[in-house]
Amino acid sequence: MPTPPLAHEAGPGLHEIDVGAGRPALVHVPAAWTPSRPAACAVILHGSGSDPRQGLALLEPHAAAAGVIVAAPPSSDYTWDRIRGSFGPDVAIIDRLLRWVFARYDVAPRQLALGGFSDGASYALSLGLDHGELFPRLIALAPGFAAPVAPRGRPRIFIAHGNADRVLPAARCSRRVVPMLQGAGYEVRYLEFDGGHEVPSEVAREAVGEVTA
Repeated sequence: MPTPPLAHEAGPGLHEIDVGAGRPALVHVPAAWTPSRPAACAVILHGSGSDPRQGLALLEPHAAAAGVIVAAPPSSDYTWDRIRGSFGPDVAIIDRLLRWVFARYDVAPRQLALGGFSDGASYALSLGLDHGELFPRLIALAPGFAAPVAPRGRPRIFIAHGNADRVLPAARCSRRVVPMLQGAGYEVRYLEFDGGHEVPSEVAREAVGEVTA
């Protein structure tokens, strides 16, 4: 769980962090950040073949306007390891990034989210359901599936998907995942929008609202 900072705060701005992945993670801390109050934080996972810059861009500029710290790790390979079969080094990468953030910023425990886009959304759901006691908010933007190993906790889940998505069609992805999660007792908010495999600005705004709620 987040704890009071153990080191001097790194301050606002964009930070590159070595997480042992061969390419740096990125953390953006809004200009309005202040050490006087706990901040909301979203760990956002990029899509297949992309990078942490995509992760940061998914929620901006709404995250900065809402005072949300956004942390974007890189996957160790072209996509996240659970998509390729099982959890592996990507869990350690995310853990190192969280340790860096928790050591420098006071993160509000109830406003810590794990989310992502496409493959990153599938990974966020899978890992987040296994660690729901750490991540009370999960944000899945155009996910393909959810494959947790040993679910714990009861995170609140926000899923959004374009009704014209041809990469991961909503009909065989989110429209199956959402009722499965609801049937398992999770609180799920589902937003299906007119669009393809993308994250429109209004959807990003809704996602940020879920982090800060």
